[in-house]
Amino acid sequence: MDLTLYVWRQSGPDKPGRLEEYKANGISPDMSFLEMLDVVNQDLIRAGEEPIAFDHDCREGICGTCSQVINGIPHGPVEKTTVCQLHMRHFKSGDTIYIEPWRARAFPVMKDLIVDRSALDRIMQAGGYVSVHTGGVPDANAVLIPKDDADASMDAAECIGCGACVAACPNGSAMLFTAAKVAHLAKLPQGRVEAARRVCVMTEAMMQEGFGSCSNHYECQAVCPKGIKVQFIAKLNREFMKSRM
Repeated sequence: MDLTLYVWRQSGPDKPGRLEEYKANGISPDMSFLEMLDVVNQDLIRAGEEPIAFDHDCREGICGTCSQVINGIPHGPVEKTTVCQLHMRHFKSGDTIYIEPWRARAFPVMKDLIVDRSALDRIMQAGGYVSVHTGGVPDANAVLIPKDDADASMDAAECIGCGACVAACPNGSAMLFTAAKVAHLAKLPQGRVEAARRVCVMTEAMMQEGFGSCSNHYECQAVCPKGIKVQFIAKLNREFMKSRM
């Protein structure tokens, strides 16, 4: 496969950025998208040019660091797929591909395709945990949890914190991320003790970080690589209203 790439290049957060054209030739359809970028970078290094900076770690769709907007879609055109799991067989030879970083006020570009997503970490630090003393590890069936609650908690806990929901939202909202982190604890008895405080401090932290508000575009759900549903935003809103009673 021979491809034309337009990649966002930016040397620093306070520097101007621009799209630069690159050729990716001889690409195997069995390569992942990141492996394709590795090949392009090898060619750039051999030519004495600076390689494209991009985030990656596990390359197994678990860590959420491979944050790229591909042809205008966070993580690319395939549903429930991270960039590292996106294979070149989903493109065809001769295609032109635009690759950009996440676009959000709360995610400043550090270099090229790398953005600072520590705002999400600070939301978690505000209250995304259980701090009450729960004693030793109980047997699996010692605390009875309704199956519907356990299933919903696990669905919310699938969030990998990649930030695709923020990048896709026209308002740059982090509501889906925050809702998933609130909901997966609020559904469990261990998390209900601090539920009222948690939803308040995490929502406040989200607003202080400069994320926008949710206006129900549903773009967040559409691009989430783990399929997190917007129903968790409704759960967050209910938890917030309960905390005010």
